[in-house]
Amino acid sequence: MIAGKHALVTGGGSGVGRAIGLALAEAGVEVTICGRREAELAKVTGESDRIFAMVADVTDEAAMTGLYETAQAARGPFDIVVANAGMAGSTPAHKTSLADWQRTLDVNLTGAFLTVKPALAGMAARKAGRIVFIASTAGLKGYAYVAPYVAAKHGVVGLMRALAAETAKSGVTVNAVCPGFVETEMLEESIQRIVEKTGRSSGEARASLASTNPQGRFIQPVEVAAAVLWLCGDTASSITGQAISISGGETW
Repeated sequence: MIAGKHALVTGGGSGVGRAIGLALAEAGVEVTICGRREAELAKVTGESDRIFAMVADVTDEAAMTGLYETAQAARGPFDIVVANAGMAGSTPAHKTSLADWQRTLDVNLTGAFLTVKPALAGMAARKAGRIVFIASTAGLKGYAYVAPYVAAKHGVVGLMRALAAETAKSGVTVNAVCPGFVETEMLEESIQRIVEKTGRSSGEARASLASTNPQGRFIQPVEVAAAVLWLCGDTASSITGQAISISGGETW
């Protein structure tokens, strides 16, 4: 049972983060969501009285420390931390600027680390806790034209495995969920970039991305949320150090 616990979900204002926050709340969890867009966060809090929002940038260590202090003072220690915030761009590697490279790593990898770091000591002391990174199939294989994103998500999977090894005897589990292309706002942005750069229609771009999944479809946010919910439950207490692919068989 996870009812009555307290969870943090970063990037909780839209897409996968919103779906995870709502699934946890429906299961009886008090959920603190964070992100940079206050209006988007407010829409999600309006969907459940168990969801509370704070504006915070995962790349800002002081902001994340402050979020922990405020949220835990209000609703108790975090029992569950879901590092979901992320971003992606698309550029050939030889045209990728150092600034774009660094920003992608800052949000996807350093942001993931700063999201979970403040939880580690407390979870170990309580001998309980669930940490879930939302990685990507890009953490398990390579994709062309998104080198910084692939590097960052491989880093997230490596970080997860390191933390799982550190916490294995403490009662804390650490895992990663690795979806393929998920039908979210981020996907729509990727489709628009393909349209602009290749001249293909939106339908052609969507079909091209969907074809990477052997099932020929996009993953839905609720499917990712369901996997997170399972990992946070008592029946997954022996699951740690795993990168779970949700991709219709694209990766394993």
